[in-house]
Amino acid sequence: MLRPDRNLALELVRATEAAAIRATPWIGKGRKNDADGAAVDAMRAFLATVDFDGVVVIGEGEKDRAPMLFNGEHVGTGRGPACDIAVDPIDGTSLTAAGRQNALSVIAVSDRGTMLDASGVFYMDKIVTGPEGAGVVDIRKPVGENLRALARALGKDIGELRVAVLDRPRHTELIEEIREAGAGTRLMLDGDVAGGINAARHDSRIDACIGIGGSPEGITTACAIKALGGFMQARPAPRDDEERERAIASGLDPERVYELEDLVAGDNTIFVATGVTDGGLVDGVRREGPLIRTSSIVLRSTSGTVRRISAEHLVSKWW
Repeated sequence: MLRPDRNLALELVRATEAAAIRATPWIGKGRKNDADGAAVDAMRAFLATVDFDGVVVIGEGEKDRAPMLFNGEHVGTGRGPACDIAVDPIDGTSLTAAGRQNALSVIAVSDRGTMLDASGVFYMDKIVTGPEGAGVVDIRKPVGENLRALARALGKDIGELRVAVLDRPRHTELIEEIREAGAGTRLMLDGDVAGGINAARHDSRIDACIGIGGSPEGITTACAIKALGGFMQARPAPRDDEERERAIASGLDPERVYELEDLVAGDNTIFVATGVTDGGLVDGVRREGPLIRTSSIVLRSTSGTVRRISAEHLVSKWW
């Protein structure tokens, strides 16, 4: 079987760099669809030059009626490895529009047929930790029980735990439960891909990421967690009966807990992200005189490597 390789990983970084650079004129302008549209166009153009046969399994934009790389779209030259691909030209369009931190441009890739198509439901309930969470926490258990067990596994007092949660009205009760258990929260305005990755990193202050977020972000995060050796579970979170029926019709089981291997099978994933705005995972795009500086991260499960890539681009080549 043809497999994604190191060259593919580095080629994909060019696409996230391009998306992030094209989005920067819209940072803080309050026009998230314009930012997203610029990023989508740039990512699509660069992906067209990459030697692989990619099919978009997880696109972004439908739930927001935003510009998007659509599900089923073929990308790449058609030569090279056959891959499933998840794309999010901007994870955090609202963050970009408001000029806030932690907006990313993201691509995840796995072998053809290994990535769960979760497009039948817009949201998933997720829990992500480092490897210490495996066999210790379970999304079906009460939050407090999970956090106490995780604290023991990490050798920490529960008061030291920090849990990333999207700051949404739907999480009011969850946030209260986390704090009642004795742990602290790190509330995210948007961008739960970075939250999940930080929960699995050994050098992060985040110990877990819990709550309902986008299904596209969930599958993308799963590719990164594979590379980091972390733990993740998810289950569909349909918002109403109509969406529940659509999920079932697409082959998803709303009652099922999907393990990491169910979300993306095998041990051959690539995750790449470039910062649009500054954040805890990577720095944002910066223009310094004649140069544009980008900061990216590349995670690869086959080798278990984390690479950080800093690049300088001539402004004259972009504008």
